[in-house]
Amino acid sequence: MTKRRGSAGGVPDLREALTNIVDPLGLVMLTRDRIEEALNDAVSRGRVTADDAQELATTLIERGRRQTNDVLGDLEQMLAEKASKAKRAATSHARKAPGGAGIAGYDDLNAKQVQERLADLTPPQLRKVRDYERAHANRKTVLRAIDQRLK
Repeated sequence: MTKRRGSAGGVPDLREALTNIVDPLGLVMLTRDRIEEALNDAVSRGRVTADDAQELATTLIERGRRQTNDVLGDLEQMLAEKASKAKRAATSHARKAPGGAGIAGYDDLNAKQVQERLADLTPPQLRKVRDYERAHANRKTVLRAIDQRLK
């Protein structure tokens, strides 16, 4: 079983990115051996000369390499954009979370523990904690302590 490594990577994201490139372009994977095998078969049946088959194989392989490089570039760009988007989302979430106000694990702290940590906070951080406290636990002792520090 393959583990997904966060929202910026992993097999499911890679499969999605590949599908977003492969499907619209109608891409197929064909190895050099398979191209040569098909052309050798055409030569043995007399449908194409050996020189023409070699030239065709060279042209197809060269075009395939260019297409592969283009697809890999597109894939790298898509994954980089997705990783950047995930990083921005995580940063935004961290700013909104109560820990982002300067108190890690806030929801697990009792009123006394919160009050002890208020001394290290700036006024904007205190206001964030106050707003969060009002919306969640609404502990009067914590709210009074924040108000005292904001005066």
